[in-house]
Amino acid sequence: MEQCMNVEREVDKVLQKFGLYAVHCERTLENLIQYVTGIRQELAGLGEDAELSPTHALVLSHCCKKIRDTVQKLASDHKDIHGSVSKVGKAIDRNYETDVSSVAMEGVFNSSERQQLLNRVLVEHLLRQGMLDVAETLSQEAGLPIDAKQKEPFVELNRILEALRQHDLRPALEWAVINRERLLTQNSSLEFKLHRLFFIQLLAGGSMRQQEALEYARNFQPFASQHQQGAPSPPKHIQVLMGSLMYLRQGIQASPYVHLLDSNQWAEICDLFTRDACSLLGLSVESPLSVTFSAGCIALPSLINIKAVIEQRQCTGVWNQKDELPIEVDLGRGCWYHSVFACPILRQQTTDSNPPMRLVCGHIISRDALNKLVNGNKLKCPYCPVEHPPSEAKQVYF
Repeated sequence: MEQCMNVEREVDKVLQKFGLYAVHCERTLENLIQYVTGIRQELAGLGEDAELSPTHALVLSHCCKKIRDTVQKLASDHKDIHGSVSKVGKAIDRNYETDVSSVAMEGVFNSSERQQLLNRVLVEHLLRQGMLDVAETLSQEAGLPIDAKQKEPFVELNRILEALRQHDLRPALEWAVINRERLLTQNSSLEFKLHRLFFIQLLAGGSMRQQEALEYARNFQPFASQHQQGAPSPPKHIQVLMGSLMYLRQGIQASPYVHLLDSNQWAEICDLFTRDACSLLGLSVESPLSVTFSAGCIALPSLINIKAVIEQRQCTGVWNQKDELPIEVDLGRGCWYHSVFACPILRQQTTDSNPPMRLVCGHIISRDALNKLVNGNKLKCPYCPVEHPPSEAKQVYF
């Protein structure tokens, strides 16, 4: 991430210079246009048949020179920015590795099955992003049939999200009402929060929409037992909304309920809708392609560094299998999707070929550690005095 920030700083400098140049250029050209317009009006007042005096000729000559000098100065200033643009390219070359083949897994997409799998991931990502035409074209070129039923949920999801970004809650409310029972089984608060945000929109309209807000408040009745004070759900939500009606005449903006107008609520409701909709569709909240790409960006610098160290110290055989890593790469809690067990004896993470095994006493070690601890037909637990035959150990599934 440090590399990204270094490049971003150079980009910000360029954008700042372009912004200042744009303001300076606009101001300079406006002054020049006013100057030329003034001379034109002065000459127009002389009449069509009037001859130019030496003074007027001198003024025109000076005007042409000023135009030429101004254009040259603006062009020169623009060339100075090119140096900053080239620094961005140098920063990219300095902070990013151009060749990552040394840490890449060779032939990972050689088989047609894996190529089709990659194409499916790409198509799903495009559908998630609402790029339906691109997804359709890719599926045709890759020979992947896309069923209309497969596209329909993504079309609806993107349509509702786009409406939410435009502060239009009605499509999302209609979807929440249709899927109410399924949302309730997940203990989702989406429908209530959509009604709450719609009510806040009415509050923002002032006293002119007071009656409409009171009538709309009836939509909170099904949620009263869930969201009122004393209930296990977030307390006082409905009471707070009703209390805000007292300040409609003076304006919610100048009341203790000004927090209800927080613009961050729209981003939160988009995230909540995405999570709940993806959950009902059996999809992950984030695109698998985006997650994989982010994980690769985090891991790549560490892998390139360790590869360089291995080559520098000529440690052959330390990392000769590309399906395992020589070091642990921390991707952050956001990439923790399943439990990981490391054998306390061998200090190694268990795998499919070396799974965790539960001993009779309850302690868990890896199968490789179990095989090394076997003495004849006896296995003694390394943590307690219990002994038992190794065949009584059971594989553990996380």
